[in-house]
Amino acid sequence: METYYYSQFNHAVVRVALFDDVTNAAAIRSRIVQAARNLGVDGNTEREAVNFAFIDARLISSPLHLQTAIYQALLSEAQGQLRTKTVHSEILWALNPTNNITEAIRRYGVSDESTTLIVVRVDVSDTPDLQRRMCDVIQGCMVPFQALVKMTDWSIIKKHYKLDSESALKEVQGNLDRERSIIDNIVVSSVAMKNVMA
Repeated sequence: METYYYSQFNHAVVRVALFDDVTNAAAIRSRIVQAARNLGVDGNTEREAVNFAFIDARLISSPLHLQTAIYQALLSEAQGQLRTKTVHSEILWALNPTNNITEAIRRYGVSDESTTLIVVRVDVSDTPDLQRRMCDVIQGCMVPFQALVKMTDWSIIKKHYKLDSESALKEVQGNLDRERSIIDNIVVSSVAMKNVMA
């Protein structure tokens, strides 16, 4: 599990875990939807149990891509300008190339078919037993974050960002490492500029 500290944002602590071989994605998605609908104490308890950003790992091009989205979500929260209900859903919104919140959650969030997930928890302090709480929700293997490089689906990222006709990619056609580096630069820049453009 990775930990990032953001002293400029009320000393926020962000914990990030990468899961592979996830077998209960449909149940997680259903649980998130149900938690949003439940009222009262039971609803609050269930919302806290799934109070994470669940991100399809295939759509993350690099750790910097994810960190940029987290930073943008924290910045929006600090400025009182969240476009979604929570900082966790704001991370999904920041990752999506369009401003459509529903599309962002559908594309970047957990889907019934997800087998790899990045789970993010934003807090103002270290949450006790956070790893256990993540593992209580997710049936899968927590793996080192370096494994992300094997999970990224570059073709889907290119599709979502409409990069098929990008001239910089045509110039390096056949050089996979260079192509992926260019895609990552475009994607990270897009996320970094999203708050400015929105």
